Amino acid sequence: MKIQFWSIGKPHEKYIKEGVEDFTNRISRYYKVEWIIIPPIKNAATLSETDLKKQEGETIIEWLKDDDYLILLDERGKNISSEELSTIIQQRANESAKKVVFLIGGAFGVSDKIAKRANFTWSLSKLVFPHMLVRLILAEQVYRACTILRNEKYHHQ
Repeated sequence: MKIQFWSIGKPHEKYIKEGVEDFTNRISRYYKVEWIIIPPIKNAATLSETDLKKQEGETIIEWLKDDDYLILLDERGKNISSEELSTIIQQRANESAKKVVFLIGGAFGVSDKIAKRANFTWSLSKLVFPHMLVRLILAEQVYRACTILRNEKYHHQ
C-alpha cells in the first residue's frame, strides 16, 4: 500500500520542512509514502471562493484514481484518536488498498464534489490551523499510527 499526502498550496516552508521530511522518512519504514503539493490555481485572487474550490476540485478529481481511498482533512470531519487512525490504516492494508490519499484542501476547503468523493472526512481539531502546520501534524500522526500498529514505543514514550 502507498500513502500519499496531498496539499494545495505552496511548497513546505523552511520552518516546517525539516519536521515533515523527518516524519515522512519514518513512515517510509512501514509504507511507500510521498507528498504531492498541488500548485495554487492561477489567478486565484480573482475567483470567488466557490469558483476557486471548484477549480481545485477539478484538479484533484483528475489526479484521483477510482480505487484510491481518500481521507479528507476538514474541520467539520470526525474527530478520531491516534488508535482509531491506526485502525483505519490497517483496514485499508487488509483490504489491499493500492493507495490511501490524505488531502489537505485549499484555503477555503474543498468543493462539494470532493467532499462527496471522500471515503472518510477527518478533523484534527475544531481549531483551524495554518496549512503548513497541518502538514506536520498529519505526518506525525500517520507515523504515530504506524508505530501503534507495530506495537512500538513511540506512542507512549
